[in-house]
Amino acid sequence: MFENNNIYMGLSEKGERVYMNLSQCNRHGLIAGASGTGKTITMKVMAESFSAAGVPVLLCDIKGDVSGLAEPGTDNEGMQKRIEKFGIKDSFSYRSYPTVFYDIYSKGGHPVRATVSDVGPSLLAQLMELSDVQTGVLMTVFRIADDKGLKIIDLKDLRAVLNYVSEHRTEYTTTYGNIATQSIGAITRAIIPLENEGGNDFFGEPALDIRDWIRCANDGRGIINILHCVDVIRSPRIYATFLLWMMAEMFEVLPEAGDGEKPKIVMFFDEAHILFKNTPKALVDSIEQTVKLIRSKGVGIYFVTQSPADIPNQVLAQLSNRVQHALRAYTPAEQKAVKAAAQSFRTNPDFKTEDAILELGTGHALTSFLDEDGSPQIVQKTAIICPESLMGPCSDSTRSRCISDSPVAGKYDNYVDNESAYEVLEKQNAAAAEAEALRKEKEALEAELEKMRKEQEKAAEAAQKKAEREAEKKKEADKKKADRRKAKIESQLISTGGSLLRRGILGILKGKK
Repeated sequence: MFENNNIYMGLSEKGERVYMNLSQCNRHGLIAGASGTGKTITMKVMAESFSAAGVPVLLCDIKGDVSGLAEPGTDNEGMQKRIEKFGIKDSFSYRSYPTVFYDIYSKGGHPVRATVSDVGPSLLAQLMELSDVQTGVLMTVFRIADDKGLKIIDLKDLRAVLNYVSEHRTEYTTTYGNIATQSIGAITRAIIPLENEGGNDFFGEPALDIRDWIRCANDGRGIINILHCVDVIRSPRIYATFLLWMMAEMFEVLPEAGDGEKPKIVMFFDEAHILFKNTPKALVDSIEQTVKLIRSKGVGIYFVTQSPADIPNQVLAQLSNRVQHALRAYTPAEQKAVKAAAQSFRTNPDFKTEDAILELGTGHALTSFLDEDGSPQIVQKTAIICPESLMGPCSDSTRSRCISDSPVAGKYDNYVDNESAYEVLEKQNAAAAEAEALRKEKEALEAELEKMRKEQEKAAEAAQKKAEREAEKKKEADKKKADRRKAKIESQLISTGGSLLRRGILGILKGKK
């Protein structure tokens, strides 16, 4: 509950009010504890308080019950006793808070999308579980895409660019180095499980503008942005990628703000252990650096998980405002985690911290917040105050109303497939295919013309040979005719000559008589 410019978190064992200093809330925090110990209630109390202070909030709703912030709580005898206990009878009222719902899968809120280029090759490689060599090839592919003006918006763009680089890899060897086909193949195969986990829903446009989360309602309260994660938590790689991208995007987009009277936005990351499970050291270092520097942008990050041991030490060291609910210690590893959690608090001489962690009841926690000077307060056993909103999920009608009335209604709801690498390369491939078809058509035409030419030459040759044969035949016929005529003439001459000779001889003979 927000009062006196601070956040009233609950009562200590001595009945004193425990406050979290609003001006120190960008120093980040941790809410830890076993299942069922009250982490969600603590998170909701903080979210309500930040909203009342005019600070926008982002919450990850893993189980669906955080959505109750959109409806006022319900009265009962138990609540009346708690209200009386915390001394808030005059200021407490059951109320809803300005809420906008988001969902990567578009089921429980406005779609949340990011482009593949915005996520970048480093985070994408971690998401796809690529080796160092494959990560290097992916970075090269992104560089080639940038140099060629190919926008990688969604996964089909990434697949198209990978195919393009594979087909032209020999052309790029001199400029970009060797690009192994095996690595290209491995990266392409890694897209399939990413698609199966909902990557086609997350990667695309219109991409989320982080600044839409930094809004206040008309009454001045900060809007609580609830990311519906009931479905996406089953795809932990998508969930982790989204959260890591979001931190990086906040750091990139927001200007320097320094230490102000209150944060610009506070983000709660539930099931935070997913961010660090099997995460490469280089990426953990990047998260640590982002968490360390993002507070200067006015952003407070609160990790919510079962045990502080779920968070790497270098990140845990940045979490100054702490709420530790009860832990269970049935195994040596759990006992070690309890001891580590106890050692992270500034000691209170009134109790042993390690024992207190094991003895806390539901709704109670060990708390330690920064004072106005930025120094951690001593740890205190604290009964956490009750929320004003509904302790449970909101109704479907309330969710639908919040979605339709939200300030971003219609902005992200419809997927837009703008021209990007896939379309550009498809056009290039289509143009190349058309050019190839024209080339083949030209070659076929030329071959047909050549065939016709040869057939014409063959026909002309045959005609010439026929003409020659006919001429030869005619010549032969004429010769034979001439020979026959000559023979006839000769025969006639001989016949005539013979007749004359006979007559001459007869004449001579007659004269002698």
